[in-house]
Amino acid sequence: MLSGDQDLPDGIGMARLAWSRLPTADGAAPEAPAAAQDELFVGAVESLDYEVIENYAYREEQAQRSKFWVPYYIMLKWFFALLIGVGTGLAAIFINLAVENFSGWKFTLTFAIIQHSYLVGFLVYILLNLALVFSSVYIVTQFAPAAAGSGIPEIKGYLNGVDTHGILLFRTLVGKIFGSIGSVGGGLALGKEGPLVHTGACIASLLGQGGSAKYHLNSRWVQIFESDRDRRDLVTCGCAAGVAAAFRAPVGGVLFALEEVTSWWRSHLMWRVFFTSAVVAVVVRSAMNWCNSGKCGHFGAGGFIIWDISGGQEDYSYQELLPVAIIGVIGGLLGALFNQLTLYITKWRRTYLHKKGKRVQIFEACLISLITSTVSFVLPLLRKCSPCPELETSSGIQCPHPPGTDGNFVNFYCSKDNEYNDLATIFFNSQDDAIRNLFSAKTFHEYSAQSLITFLVMFYSLAVVTFGTAVPAGQFVPGIMIGSTYGRLVGMSVVKFYKKLNVDEGTYALLGAASFLGGSMRMTVSLCVIMVEITNNLQLLPLIMLVLLISKAVGDFFNEGLYEEQARLKGIPLLDSRPKQVMRNMNAKDACKNQKVVCLSRVSRVVDIVSVLQSNKHNGFPIVERGQNGESLVIGLILRSHLLVLLQSKVDFQNTPFPCGPGILNRHNFSDFVKPASSKGKSIDDIHLTDEELGLYLDLAPFLNPSPYIVPEDMSLAKVYNLFRQLGLRHIFVVPRPSRVVGLITRKDLLLEEDGNTATTELQSTSVRAYLNGKTAGGSVHLERPLLDSLMIEQ
Repeated sequence: MLSGDQDLPDGIGMARLAWSRLPTADGAAPEAPAAAQDELFVGAVESLDYEVIENYAYREEQAQRSKFWVPYYIMLKWFFALLIGVGTGLAAIFINLAVENFSGWKFTLTFAIIQHSYLVGFLVYILLNLALVFSSVYIVTQFAPAAAGSGIPEIKGYLNGVDTHGILLFRTLVGKIFGSIGSVGGGLALGKEGPLVHTGACIASLLGQGGSAKYHLNSRWVQIFESDRDRRDLVTCGCAAGVAAAFRAPVGGVLFALEEVTSWWRSHLMWRVFFTSAVVAVVVRSAMNWCNSGKCGHFGAGGFIIWDISGGQEDYSYQELLPVAIIGVIGGLLGALFNQLTLYITKWRRTYLHKKGKRVQIFEACLISLITSTVSFVLPLLRKCSPCPELETSSGIQCPHPPGTDGNFVNFYCSKDNEYNDLATIFFNSQDDAIRNLFSAKTFHEYSAQSLITFLVMFYSLAVVTFGTAVPAGQFVPGIMIGSTYGRLVGMSVVKFYKKLNVDEGTYALLGAASFLGGSMRMTVSLCVIMVEITNNLQLLPLIMLVLLISKAVGDFFNEGLYEEQARLKGIPLLDSRPKQVMRNMNAKDACKNQKVVCLSRVSRVVDIVSVLQSNKHNGFPIVERGQNGESLVIGLILRSHLLVLLQSKVDFQNTPFPCGPGILNRHNFSDFVKPASSKGKSIDDIHLTDEELGLYLDLAPFLNPSPYIVPEDMSLAKVYNLFRQLGLRHIFVVPRPSRVVGLITRKDLLLEEDGNTATTELQSTSVRAYLNGKTAGGSVHLERPLLDSLMIEQ
């Protein structure tokens, strides 16, 4: 019988009728272990609870909310989207200002010294880079270990439903910002764009939880987004804001969040993500306009990534499709090779090197810094200088450009003033300036093939070795540098072969950059839009699409994308967009037949709960209750984290093994069961109970989820996979084939119609209307559900 929440003292009436008997695997008592599973993943990785736990505390809180709560909730979401955009934009401005000024001071000082002594200049250059890299690796190893790497695999796992401890903490944000300044400013073969995505996600998460309680930087008035579902939406906005800030590509940021990192999407979220990216674009543009007045030191044209090649090739011929396709194939091959090499080296580094302690990690990063600085300084010395070409006065290009400033034609170890060193132009320069030089239009024959091949081999090797060190590291800019190098090589061949075509080498550098990123990261739509936005050239869109499609197809033939490979290496169990083919030949029961689940009684002894929590690492437990006929009824599922909250508070302990009264609902708020974002939460080892307290009882009925998702045992595992991933679930119960059907829900049963005259909601379904009429008349409704088997799937 169903008569409302007043059935709680009689045994959680709704859940009792919604669930039926649970036969044990071997006929044992219902409290004995039945079959199922839930374990923590590798290391500190744990599943997130995107499902709303509709227990009595949640329902009470929903019932107490006023009619103004929903508009306030929606308004706060948009306000937080604004704050995320502003915060991420300011963080990107700070990082770019610091990196550009450190790089400018470094190159200005080095160029000034080498006018007198190249040896002293070489030593100063090495020491400056070493100091910056040491500051970065020291911050990461000693203060924020989760700030190492790009952070995109971890954020992708978070939005896929997997939480890695520490990735969204305040100290991770600080370590990411200052670590990126040191690693990028120190000249390592990595970029700041990936870390900016992680930075935006951290800002969004910290705003969503009201700040950092550990560092006393929190506010209660903004702590409204307490569920993992709400935080997931905020983190999605932060990821898009990071890409928009890194590349000044707001539309590309939205598409990056949609294509690459999120597993769950809806139209309302897209509007907020788009709004956040637009805010970032406004903030960054305002900063750029302010810096154009010369108030930002060395921050100028070499600041935020924007490589305008609109003055280059304006059209293309069908004859160029073949070299463009070749660029796509090269990008796929080199991208797949890059993924495989970084996977092997990172695996070796984690297995043998990083286990020896933090000092080894610091020494490794400093050693790579010494090698990178030596290569970038010494190799240009071995290259002969070339005379400056005759340039058009309208081009605005100066040869050679003044030391310590951005531009083409670097005078490095040249005997004459009107000469330049083509290898130093791309090697002894900041990465953004080097890419701008490679993309530059109307600079024919600026680079020799020998210099480009030398740079390609050396920088490719440095990028492979640097990836995986204990510093914040992105792969966007290194990938663009690698791709633009061989793209320019192909462009030089095309210019030489098709002498009558209006071909520009910088155009092929752009296509090469897109092909390598497509072959390594396997992005298509978002990367295509990003490349168009950062180059301000829409005419090359068809060629960019072509090379991306070819490079991704070639790369997929060999291995997975860079982020997927790294996520698997770090033990992050990502659920792909579609199930494996073998799952179509399996059913739900096959997937969980060897699992073990531990059931708890509705009213359990505290000592039994503690014993269960200490003996296993399951995160969910079915709750059973004796029915009127002595049969076992499953009344719902309770989470491990909720049990720990109840054990720590101790206010719900009782002396008798009987169900509690409705007064218990006033002892807890729904917020009491909220786990801090990216936190380990409570542990059973941190809870201390006396012998007297261990002998008491605890009624679990008000705190369980009375309606978890269920599937029949013979359902295809592929369908279970899609259901699990699309709904963002953590548990699914597997039940026997139903013996009867009590109803059938169609589209019309779910449609609501607003009556403008009476301001009431009318349900289209006659069966639902009859149900509501029966409720208002004081009637009752009989509900029956299939038998529960002793099987459960959990991520």
